[in-house]
Amino acid sequence: MSQEKYNSKAMIALEDGTVFEGISFGVNGERTGEMVFNTGMAGYQEVLTDPSYKGQIVVMTAPQIGNYGINPEFSQSGGIHMGAFIVRERSRIPSHWESREGLEDFLIRNDCMGIEGVDTRALTLRLRKKGAMKAVISTCDLDRKGLVEKARDAPGLIGRDMVKEVTWLDSDFFKKAEAASEQNRRHVVVYDFGVKRNILRRLIDAGCRLSIVKAQTSAEDVLKMCPDGILLSNGPGDPEGVPYIIEETKKLIGKVPVMGICLGHQLLGLALGGRSFKLKFGHHGVNHPVKDLKTGKVRITVQNHGFCIDPDSIKIKGLEFTYINLNDNTLEGICIPDLYIMSVQFHPEAAPGPHDAGGIFKDFAGMMDEWGWGNKRKSL
Repeated sequence: MSQEKYNSKAMIALEDGTVFEGISFGVNGERTGEMVFNTGMAGYQEVLTDPSYKGQIVVMTAPQIGNYGINPEFSQSGGIHMGAFIVRERSRIPSHWESREGLEDFLIRNDCMGIEGVDTRALTLRLRKKGAMKAVISTCDLDRKGLVEKARDAPGLIGRDMVKEVTWLDSDFFKKAEAASEQNRRHVVVYDFGVKRNILRRLIDAGCRLSIVKAQTSAEDVLKMCPDGILLSNGPGDPEGVPYIIEETKKLIGKVPVMGICLGHQLLGLALGGRSFKLKFGHHGVNHPVKDLKTGKVRITVQNHGFCIDPDSIKIKGLEFTYINLNDNTLEGICIPDLYIMSVQFHPEAAPGPHDAGGIFKDFAGMMDEWGWGNKRKSL
């Protein structure tokens, strides 16, 4: 469908006073958020539909986005959660046999602003130098000074509960995933903090029967479900902004095997007594090298997070650091074998080209089996 009426002038203002111009190709209007950049050359649909981008505006560093179109099977949730999407150039003629619609139509149908014609190289360099910044984009207010003030007045992500805005929005897919997994043996309760669909698919492939619960579900209610394991999912925002989840996570430790992914990893680290800190511009891309500290092997991973756990802040017996990021040496994984805990900061469900990290779900399945066999032996 033709949407040329949406193609109007747009302005981008950052809180440091920098202003960029472009052309709208999504819906018109005005949106605020934290501006971050993503270095992926592909996977733009997965980025758009990742609930972890709630509260952010994303600029893609690849020069052209939308080349292979959109297919519903690739979406990681039921819609778009970010505030806006910024590209140098959108592809007007998507070419792929699986494409069902173009990028512009997809943004409009999901009420998302898109801007092209932006000097994304200059914008990305600005973010790398100054760090992720609050920003506003607008097609209705083109006053530069006024937009900069709006950006400065916009709420930031630190301390905010963004999880409550994305939990349980994909309930129809959850019901299908639970039904598809009902014949599997290992019962896993998944906390939905903004879980990506591929995480659920990988758990099912690993032989897990799923029960998916809201972020506000108590540890007591989860344990009553007699799970073989619990997964703390990915999600948006500051992990310290959801203290109620941290408190419930503490109650799960040592009771049943627990695995955390991305935000789930950070929440587990906080529940173990650690501290989190905000990265300058975050890790957002599909080519982050992560070193396995046990084997020395390097895995290429997908990442999307703006916060990390300080490894020096966790003081608990039996803790092992399992992965580090080779770009900046930040912590990427932990485990406590005696407590049947494991977590990773990256996204093992994603496939950035290689499938380096996919085996982590099998590791979790093995951990559940070992825990279950240990409990069985105790009862004999």
